Amino acid sequence: ASDGVLGVALDAPPAGWHLANPEAHKDIASEILNGKSLSLEVEAGSPEWLTDSAIVFGEGEFTIHVSPHVCPEEISPPDKTLLFHPPVLALGVGCERGCDGDELHALAMKTLTLGGYSRQSVACVCSLDVKSDEAAVLQLAQKLGVAARFFSKSQLEDETERLANPSNVVFSEVGCHGVSEGAALAAVGPQGKLAIEKQKSKRATCAIGLSPTDLDPQTIGRGRGRLFIVGTGPGKQSWRTPEAVKILSEVTDVVGYGLYLDLISDLIEGKNRHTSDLAQEEARVRRSLELAAEGRDVALVSSGDPGIYAMAALAYELLDREDRADWNRLAVQVVPGISAFQAAAAKIGAPMGHDFCLISLSDLLTPWDVIERRLKAAAIGGFAVAFYNPVSKRRTHQLETARDLLLEQRRADTPVVLARNLGREGESVRIVELANLVATDADMLTLVLVGGEDTRAVTRGENTFVYTPRGYGGKMDAKRKNEQKENKA
Repeated sequence: ASDGVLGVALDAPPAGWHLANPEAHKDIASEILNGKSLSLEVEAGSPEWLTDSAIVFGEGEFTIHVSPHVCPEEISPPDKTLLFHPPVLALGVGCERGCDGDELHALAMKTLTLGGYSRQSVACVCSLDVKSDEAAVLQLAQKLGVAARFFSKSQLEDETERLANPSNVVFSEVGCHGVSEGAALAAVGPQGKLAIEKQKSKRATCAIGLSPTDLDPQTIGRGRGRLFIVGTGPGKQSWRTPEAVKILSEVTDVVGYGLYLDLISDLIEGKNRHTSDLAQEEARVRRSLELAAEGRDVALVSSGDPGIYAMAALAYELLDREDRADWNRLAVQVVPGISAFQAAAAKIGAPMGHDFCLISLSDLLTPWDVIERRLKAAAIGGFAVAFYNPVSKRRTHQLETARDLLLEQRRADTPVVLARNLGREGESVRIVELANLVATDADMLTLVLVGGEDTRAVTRGENTFVYTPRGYGGKMDAKRKNEQKENKA
């Protein structure tokens, strides 16, 4: 009732705001609905969500008090006051590399207590950008439920004149005269102030900046860059994992081959799109890393699974090869997807039900003699094999060469599954015998599954399926024989 009449839900304030005493809400809201007057007292913050509502403020018997302090002396009597904590505090922190997270957390709580400030008014935890991967800083932000934001040394150095404790030692080490105080001041801006100067523990420092208005963490410094290498499956909407859908909805930027981004256009509407041609894999990965290094949340999109002949390996290779400090501070996460070989297998039965291997027939990056060696090993081992990149306009002999190598060890009637455009318009799945496999059966949109030494193609009724037994039949036969022997005995 109060929400409708007052035009605002006092017990559900906007993001960043917190009602300190929700237990008092029901009684006070009832009194207001009964015509009791209400006053508004604001120490800091932007209470427009209150003043723009239907509430008429004046000299009242009841009070809404907006304050970053835990329990301001002005609140009296407390049973007639709703206390709101606005997001106006910035915790500036610094610490040694590898600082214990509990130490930094304890120092932050001590610093808040010194000023009588509520942790519910903390809008963000801030520090120097070289600390963007520091576990203690990230853990502190997580425990407080706020964003971690970071500044360059030049941005912190711009705050030198406002520092209470500038340090030449700190300058010689990191290039600015103060980390915790500088970060707190940079976060609250020129209209803010240093509310609590630098406090120290053995390996950490903390200071508090106070803003007169609400702080929006997304406009403060920049976050720790995050790169998500996302697999979207073969293309079918229902084959996307919930994790991939969630991450794609949350990132700021998406990078990928144009076709792959078009297939998820419903998920990335309004995102910053960065596209490139199919063969420009390294350029896409570099672009993703550069964007993430700017503090953005970036999704590098692959079809299928990004760890199988896709972008994840190249991303980690570049991180390894270049060893760049800004890239090394990024949070990198691989988000798996359904691979083409899994989708193809599911469409036809269970051809990968026993040991199998995956081989790319593209010799653009891998010498053909290496591919041949692996093909021979797969043939000798009796594995079911999935061929990625089986043919292209320029490469036409590889698939038939692979066929001939497998035929040296495998039955001529070994089933081969040809799955094309899986999960997309024009999808087709068909079966041929290994001896009859030719290059024109496939293209770059085709996944080729070659059965192993035990793989079977079976027709039962109207259904044809391919599967590779794991040996359960033999196990059950042996069990039946043992039971028969025991019954005779």
